[in-house]
Amino acid sequence: MDTTVTEVAPDIYRLSTFVPDAGIMFNQYLIDAEEPLLFHTGLRALFPSVSAALGRVMPVERLRWITFGHVEADECGSMNAWLAAAPHSQVAHGVVGCLVNVNDLADRPPRPLADGELLELGRRRVRRIETPHVPHGWDAGLFFEETTGTLLCGDLFTAMGEAPALTDKEIVGPALTAEDAYGATCLTPGTGPAIRALAVLEPETLCLMHGPAYQGDAGQALRDLAGAYDERLAAEGIRLHGPITPSA
Repeated sequence: MDTTVTEVAPDIYRLSTFVPDAGIMFNQYLIDAEEPLLFHTGLRALFPSVSAALGRVMPVERLRWITFGHVEADECGSMNAWLAAAPHSQVAHGVVGCLVNVNDLADRPPRPLADGELLELGRRRVRRIETPHVPHGWDAGLFFEETTGTLLCGDLFTAMGEAPALTDKEIVGPALTAEDAYGATCLTPGTGPAIRALAVLEPETLCLMHGPAYQGDAGQALRDLAGAYDERLAAEGIRLHGPITPSA
């Protein structure tokens, strides 16, 4: 398996590995600034390939921040390998995730981030946005890089198979196909509103963990995804309990 490197926005690099046995891509995103940040660590087995790819952009030991959307093997499995390789690095995660998991799992104490808290990286800055259970995980949250308008959106829009590094093609259909296969999204009355709140940011680029980086009408893509999940929630509610109306 080879990890490819593509600059998908200014100073933001997609590190992507297609795993044929899983039939899915695993992406990490490096923000190369004065205090470089890595979003997603990748699985432990992918660390040699991913760290070598990052090393083609900058020395691994320069890494300052290690972040991820929620605690899951492909999001943070190699966290401690990165901490060892970059001696001045620190994990930054949401308050709940630190209390419940990361304080115990990480080899160095993490920095807990409140909802809306800003990490100043130098010429780039990222803001933590809490999205509990969206798409899944009590500790779930995303990061928005404000100077480039880039949303590091984790497992939202997960797609199966290989994909180009960048696309402007429609991404909601592939995400719903993957949802049919995996059923990975928590469908609650809060799912649609949480995704619509991200659309208000009107991001320029969506950085998917499993799929291409998207540069198109990202706000509309988020609103369309939210609407599709509202429809699925209503249908599932009728099947299991009777009518459920998603909140506005």
